[in-house]
Amino acid sequence: MLKLDNKPVLVIGLGGRGQAACELLRRLGARVVGVDCRDTDELRSGAEKLRGLGVEVALGTVLPPPGDFDLAVLGPAVPANSPVVLAVKAAGVPMLGELELGFQTAKCLSIVISGTNGKSTTAGLIERLLVHNHRKALVAGHRARPVCSVADQTKDLDFLILQANSFQLEGTEFFRPAVAVLLNLAPDHLDRYADAADYARATAGLFRNQQAFDWAIIQREALSCLQQLILPVPAKTITFSATDPAADLYLDRGLVISRIPNWSGPLLDTAHCQLRGPHNAENLMAALAVGHALRLPLENMVESLKTCTSGPHRCELVSEMEGVQFINDAKAANVDALQKALLTARSGPGGEANVWLIAGGRDQGLEFHDVGPALSRRVKRAFLIGEASEKIRAAWSLFTPCQVTASLLEAVAEAAKSAVSGDVVLFSPACPGFDQFRNYQHRGEIFCQAVKSIRRGALTGDPHMNGKITTA
Repeated sequence: MLKLDNKPVLVIGLGGRGQAACELLRRLGARVVGVDCRDTDELRSGAEKLRGLGVEVALGTVLPPPGDFDLAVLGPAVPANSPVVLAVKAAGVPMLGELELGFQTAKCLSIVISGTNGKSTTAGLIERLLVHNHRKALVAGHRARPVCSVADQTKDLDFLILQANSFQLEGTEFFRPAVAVLLNLAPDHLDRYADAADYARATAGLFRNQQAFDWAIIQREALSCLQQLILPVPAKTITFSATDPAADLYLDRGLVISRIPNWSGPLLDTAHCQLRGPHNAENLMAALAVGHALRLPLENMVESLKTCTSGPHRCELVSEMEGVQFINDAKAANVDALQKALLTARSGPGGEANVWLIAGGRDQGLEFHDVGPALSRRVKRAFLIGEASEKIRAAWSLFTPCQVTASLLEAVAEAAKSAVSGDVVLFSPACPGFDQFRNYQHRGEIFCQAVKSIRRGALTGDPHMNGKITTA
């Protein structure tokens, strides 16, 4: 347990997680100073709340304030090479991440989910399994509920379920999950990491401190990546895969099959589940593996998993008009997530391309060519928005027609005008949206509002209509 009473602590980065860290530190009795290089309306509002709690706040600063500090807490959005971080390190101040702070303060076992995509869906599945089996559990670690904001509640929990991205795992020291889940490793955040291997090394911090009696639940392909980079996984391991039949849990014609001793055979028929697509099959496998590690009865797990849904902004069917589906996949912030959305979208007649794709956002250094074959099979046209639109157009034009549009609203209107019965208008950005939107929820809400503003065309035999949807 950290002893911080009356100790001076610097918090670097005052986004939602940084603010939660400041609040927790004050409850622990620390004297807290918070800094952020940005100075926005949202941060100013948060700063006023923190000042009311006795936190000294400085916005728009790239250097640490004067004074000596016993500890620095780093928000995950702040890169390790930022001037303020380098200055604090040069001063010899011990530093830890907000995830580490929350973990060291928590008073129950933790189940931690990491990976490029699927963290929130899988965390929800695991929470449902535990609650259905009369265990007290809570999901935290994401922006909406930072781990530092719930640390005080953990004394009443059996398990704390944490979503942890690579940024958060960079700042860990003693962090050690009882059960660690790695869902996948696809190239991501290459505006922060030197390459995909560097990103994988950061994510592998999930397993660094585990012991032989802990559990590691790992997608088989991700485990192969870690092994190639000589990154050890010391815990008891269960692998899963929707494509590799050599995994401990694998997919065979829609059935999740186990080859784990004393737990072998069919576990779950995914055709009976609300979650669709190979990526969701892997999310279900990961949840089943966690339940097995915690010795939950299989029949109880299957019963609760069948009715789970992926939630808003994750391949969410917003509307169907004149046979055209409008799908909100606003959470898709990388190419791998887009590829999975294309696999999940319904097929066109005879397997023909039937997707009108809306994508784009902030460029984070990703290579967009990898999704090319899926685009050529599935996409009629891509409408591109945001900062990365020209880069994406250059990468995708070989595979599908591309059109740069000025806004998400314009893209929705153009796609709706072009779509005919049997088509899908899919919003799956493949990029973060911070160039135009507050977060993925904001851009998903804008997409949903745009879809709701569309009025259905009156099919009156007008030869120019061709059954297409028109906009007001």
